[in-house]
Amino acid sequence: MTDHFEDHAWKDVAPDDLLEIYSAYRRDTFVGPNPALLLIDLYNMAYKGGAKPPLELQDTYPSSCGKYAHAAIEPTKELIAAARGAGIPIFYCTSDFRAMNAPRGVGATRRNSTPKTAEDFEIWPDFAPEPGDVVIKKQRASIFAGTPLVSHLNMLGVQSVIVCGESTSGCVRASCVDAYSNGLHVSLVEECTYDRHELVHKMNLFDLHHKYADVMHIDEVTSHLGDLASTRQAAE
Repeated sequence: MTDHFEDHAWKDVAPDDLLEIYSAYRRDTFVGPNPALLLIDLYNMAYKGGAKPPLELQDTYPSSCGKYAHAAIEPTKELIAAARGAGIPIFYCTSDFRAMNAPRGVGATRRNSTPKTAEDFEIWPDFAPEPGDVVIKKQRASIFAGTPLVSHLNMLGVQSVIVCGESTSGCVRASCVDAYSNGLHVSLVEECTYDRHELVHKMNLFDLHHKYADVMHIDEVTSHLGDLASTRQAAE
């Protein structure tokens, strides 16, 4: 049994009695076999307004994750590079902004709607998809809900997923739960995942880690992907 199971972002907010209640979930964490990378909602809207506290941005950019989104840029670039080096499948998702794409009122959450543009939902330039990547357009929170993702994963022989993006409490959470429910091992990369408030982020990471996903640090995941890359190169 690993002794760093609780060595994560929630350490400063999770009281001892909560850790005791959830002690039955303690286990070794790892990246599962035959992984794919799922990049959840890395679109422009999450980064607008720059690296400022989201509270300062909410009147102008109500969907921005501000400084939390920008702090995750470099780790996410590192993760994507490691995934490309290992040659694993990479899937992006973003909201479907096409006209007449869904009945009135359908959305990822029940949040009050604000005006948006197609540009809001384009992938942030630092993470631009490359040929061979797949971009999933979705209408609900989860990358799995009503999309062809499961059939794609089955065809590729994927048995586990590495997940990152935003928001921890919304589309990331929904995607992790659906991945687990579809029989996939889920690794969630802490430094590449974020929300608009640290408390919400930390407690959703805590709950996902104990119930549905292995929350892992970026260096653990990139080390595993590096090993996969070395194995792949040796076989070529």
